[in-house]
Amino acid sequence: MFGYTGKFAYIDISNASIKDYPISEQDYALFVGGKTLAAKVIYDLLDHKVEAFSDENVIVITTSPITGSTAACSSRFNISTISPLTGLLVSSNSGGSFGLHLKRAGFDGLIITGRSLEPVYIDIEAGQIQIKSAKHLWGLSTSDTQEQLGPKNRGKLAIGIAGENLVRYALVMSEERASGRGGVGAVFGYKMIKGIVASGDTLPELFDKEGFKKLNLQWIKQLRVHPLTGVQLPKYGTAGLVRMMNHHHLLATKNFSIGRFVDHELLSGERLAENQLIRNRGCVTCPIQCGRQVKYNDKLIKGPELETIGLLGSNLMNSDMDNIILLNHLCDEVGIDTITFGGTLGFAMELNEKGIWDNGLNFGDNTKLAELVEMVSKREGIGADLAEGTKRLAAKYGGSDYAIHVKGMETAAYEPRAAQGMGLGYATSNRGGCHLNGGYMVVLEGLGLEIDGQTTHGKAAFTILFQDMMEAVSAAGTCLFTTYALLPSFMLGKSNGFKKLINGIIPYTGGIVGLVKRNTWLLNLNVSSILPFPKLINLITGQKLTIGSFLDFGERGFNLERIINIRQGLTPEEDTLPKRFLKELQRLDEPNSVVKLEGMLKSYYAIRGWDQRGVPTEKTLRRLKLNS
Repeated sequence: MFGYTGKFAYIDISNASIKDYPISEQDYALFVGGKTLAAKVIYDLLDHKVEAFSDENVIVITTSPITGSTAACSSRFNISTISPLTGLLVSSNSGGSFGLHLKRAGFDGLIITGRSLEPVYIDIEAGQIQIKSAKHLWGLSTSDTQEQLGPKNRGKLAIGIAGENLVRYALVMSEERASGRGGVGAVFGYKMIKGIVASGDTLPELFDKEGFKKLNLQWIKQLRVHPLTGVQLPKYGTAGLVRMMNHHHLLATKNFSIGRFVDHELLSGERLAENQLIRNRGCVTCPIQCGRQVKYNDKLIKGPELETIGLLGSNLMNSDMDNIILLNHLCDEVGIDTITFGGTLGFAMELNEKGIWDNGLNFGDNTKLAELVEMVSKREGIGADLAEGTKRLAAKYGGSDYAIHVKGMETAAYEPRAAQGMGLGYATSNRGGCHLNGGYMVVLEGLGLEIDGQTTHGKAAFTILFQDMMEAVSAAGTCLFTTYALLPSFMLGKSNGFKKLINGIIPYTGGIVGLVKRNTWLLNLNVSSILPFPKLINLITGQKLTIGSFLDFGERGFNLERIINIRQGLTPEEDTLPKRFLKELQRLDEPNSVVKLEGMLKSYYAIRGWDQRGVPTEKTLRRLKLNS
């Protein structure tokens, strides 16, 4: 098979048994790789509801056909499991070099089940797998663990003490990159897996090496000249969005009670670049280099991304960038997700402010936050409650109206009352309050284009299109930031009459978008200048794809994840948002500054091909070849 090793390893950690797991060529063809192929594996292996902290829960780590091909921004891998935070399927995508090294070691993916009686790590080298004692690693930070796991020319995964102590939003680190959301690190910790290392020197052949090389060079050039991927992200990182978010009332502030932060300028990417940035960092094969390496107390450490700045900054009324840099570093070292940590702290601060839970946490006071990172990771004091996340805090103390989560997962830093499509995306995302799995509609509603964030026209159709696009790009094995380069350059930058006209028209094209999504054969095109991913996969694997069949990958994966979640107990009542977003005006002078979810959700179900209960219909399953 071109582009694949054709091998998955099935590892039962409870008895140290290792065997091959068969993946059919049809499954590779229908699900490609990454999170969609992981969903197919989990669907086949788990035929009933499974608890996250159980021996039968599985961890599925997947690469993709683009992984290892040298394609731009292709050093991605995915970890999927049942989440201890939501009880639903979670997929966590990451950069770093682990996916590349796993592929070089001879595997497209790993499936891990069971539970060890003592700490272990998994050592993979040139097709051989060993399970080794990790007693000497237990209790170490993520960076110390990776250092102890061997030389730098190996791919490494590691959890910190938060994963060991089953913090429900513990993460897995690969170098400085995090598989952050949903608590995948806690599942590692439950299974007593401290880390995984992989190395090898073989890679699958490409179907058309010369054709791939030519298209990849064109794609790299496109990424480097685009105003977002070639200028904004390299220059300011993801924090370059802070000013724009604040301008459009999109910046999570004071537990999402408002959409603007008076001191937002102190948190901007521009200010970070001016005061703390030392140099850019990036994943293997990435021409964008959006990562930040910053200076903190004469030490060089990883700089914070936008979500971290939003959730640990404006959301807590914390304008101290040095403090946020420190918190980001500490969270990575102990292994906890900064988004859920910041969201949970914001909720806890509001509980304290309203006299519901006396926890000593106050908006604008960052003096205790560094100490809280350790308390949460060790489940000490109030950290034991905070380690459970917002949903469980609300169940214990109250305040559910302003408990900011969806399906148990805290939302990203984008305030949806100023972006209706983003609100719908949060509500329908399979993994909970996720901006990426939610379709990242905010890029149309102020962060790229500037279509009206308050209108609901066309938002259901565009949300579905963007969700399927994000899923397909992720499955292919490419960084989602590359999709920024698909936005037309002439529509970016300062507004003018022509741009206002186009932005005004776009929402009313939703009917056309919905028609195309129900009939992807209408996109029977393979135009690499519009969408390079189908052609890249074709040149790597030989599989002939069109824009429509590429989007089918995303739609197929999204629907399969929905089916797994329904099996896990998901109800349509959970396709909703916190009451704050639905009933509480963001701006008193703006009567439309709530998310008008009900009508959008009804249209969303119809365009998705789901029934009124949010269940994919038999017709939809047949169309997507999910009814076998």
